[in-house]
Amino acid sequence: MGTGSWRGPAPGNLSDCPNGSRWVMDVFSECAQDGRDVASIILGLLSILCFAAASFPQFYQACKTGIMDRALSIYFLLGWLGGDLLNLIGSFLADQLRLQVYTAIYYVLADLVMLSLYCYYKVKNRGGSTAPINAAFLFLSLGTLSTASFLGRGAAVAQDPVMFKGRSLLSAHLDELGLKPFSRSEIIGFIIGSISSVLYLCSRVPQIYTNYKRKSTVGVSYSLFALVMLGNLLYGLSVLLKNPEPGQGEGDYVLHHLPWLVGSLGVLSLDVVISFQFLAYRRGSCSTHEEREALLES
Repeated sequence: MGTGSWRGPAPGNLSDCPNGSRWVMDVFSECAQDGRDVASIILGLLSILCFAAASFPQFYQACKTGIMDRALSIYFLLGWLGGDLLNLIGSFLADQLRLQVYTAIYYVLADLVMLSLYCYYKVKNRGGSTAPINAAFLFLSLGTLSTASFLGRGAAVAQDPVMFKGRSLLSAHLDELGLKPFSRSEIIGFIIGSISSVLYLCSRVPQIYTNYKRKSTVGVSYSLFALVMLGNLLYGLSVLLKNPEPGQGEGDYVLHHLPWLVGSLGVLSLDVVISFQFLAYRRGSCSTHEEREALLES
């Protein structure tokens, strides 16, 4: 995948952003007029780091306990993957910065690793061969990278200057300042963002039920949910901190970002429920050995 597949941000022009931060304009093509805007961008970057690191504790927990197929709900993993796939599609439609596109690709690959580990231990705990799982993971990973490269070249050829606000605030936008109705691209992005947020929200419900049914959280890494909670909190704050564009009211600004705000803060509330489950089932959790025996017996 070549680094030249996607069109980078337009050169920063402070003439349209009086008193703006030069480094923010040069790096992100964002107009940061004051401390609120700079804080918004920094919080957005920190949220990306939290989301990027969230999967690693669960990878370790899966290898340590070997009961990932019993600990995590397959619908939780599929819902998370679906949300990240839509986020990836949206990043191309919005012609976002390379940082966002690469991050969206990373999210999808991390989800595929998580799903592959689930299938790996599902087959292993039943005494089957794991070779097909490894082959399927390799095929899906290569397919994701190839599709991303193809879509990136198509986006570069299209060179559509109309963009919508994506899940992250670090998008390169060329829209004129002032209050404007939703454009066609914004409507498409709004729909994709809404569906993505619904998938993120719905993915938590099966995991909450799985924890309740098992009366245990053994095999589930709390660090996964803690980092996602922190990422969603930082993202929500980054959206709310950013100043609306000149001529745009607070209500109109929130409306344009509503799907992603509902998705991030809504998922945060459901992850709080999962946090209480970790506390409630901490003493009554059965051991990893007992979980393995139950799997083998079934």
